[in-house]
Order: sequence, then structure tokens, then C-alpha cells
Amino acid sequence: MFVKKDATFQPLRIAVLTVSDTRTLQDDTSGGTLVECITKADHVVARREIVKDDVYLLRAVFSQWIADPAVDVIIATGGTGLTGRDVTPKAVKPLLDKDIPGFGELFRMLSYEEIGTSTIESLALGGVANGTLIFSIPGSTGACRTAWERILQLQLDSRTGPCNLVEVRTRFFE
Repeated sequence: MFVKKDATFQPLRIAVLTVSDTRTLQDDTSGGTLVECITKADHVVARREIVKDDVYLLRAVFSQWIADPAVDVIIATGGTGLTGRDVTPKAVKPLLDKDIPGFGELFRMLSYEEIGTSTIESLALGGVANGTLIFSIPGSTGACRTAWERILQLQLDSRTGPCNLVEVRTRFFE
């Protein structure tokens, strides 16, 4: 990682959304992993919720958080596969002002190193809505660690160079 000279760390307020019909806060290891990673990186966990795999319930939560000035980033885990119940991308895409296609592409490339060709079943995506960064990743703990440790931790750090999503998010409406 290239660290910018004279750059200061800017903590972000990150909401964690677990998409699942069966998990609870007590057994949500993926959401728990993200909370641990976010906190360890000195960011703030702004919200945490578990929502069933339902397009309209998900859109309601995403919309609420997108409109909330106390949320800078949303990371959703789960619902990114190919089954009929995997509806997170379908719920999120209409809400995005801009896609960040490189996120899903890079995630699948890194995931390929870990799980091989099974990575083609992931519909992981990134985007921006109302200046809020949104990332949707698979529901496994391993996928959460890969996304955080190999992409998000760096791109959500204002000291990462040559550029990062923290500095870019302030210019989405220019």
C-alpha cells in the first residue's frame, strides 16, 4: 500500500447489513466479522441490522441508511448468490447513482485465489447512492474477510494512495 504524505485518517461511519432468513445477532459470524474489522480499523459502526431476503424489506433499509447523514458506507453481507432467495443485488441496483464495477471484479479475482471457479456464483457489487458508498458481498465469513482485508480496508482509508474512495466520495456531486 502506498501511503500519502501528510494524509490524516478520517474515520467513517459504516453500517453493516446482514441479509438472511435464519441468522440472529448471536450467530451472525459474517456481520460480527465485519463489525470487528471496522472497529479494529478505527472506523465507527453506525448501524447493524439483520434483514430477511426480501427485495422490499432490503430496499427500505438501504433507502433509510442512504438518506441518513450519519451513515457514510453500507456493507451488506449475504444474498449475493444465484438462488431465487438471493435478492440483495436486485434490491440495491435501482438505488445506485453510480456503479463501482471494479469492486465486484476485484472481489471475484481475489476470491478465485481462495475458492476457485466457484467465485463466478458471486454477484458482489459496489456503488454509490446519495454520496453513500455501498458494497454487497457474499455471506460467508471468509468472503467478508477477503472483501475487508484486501479491498475495503485500503479503499476506506483516507491515507491510501494514489487514491481512495474516502476522498472521491466528497466529490460525487461535483
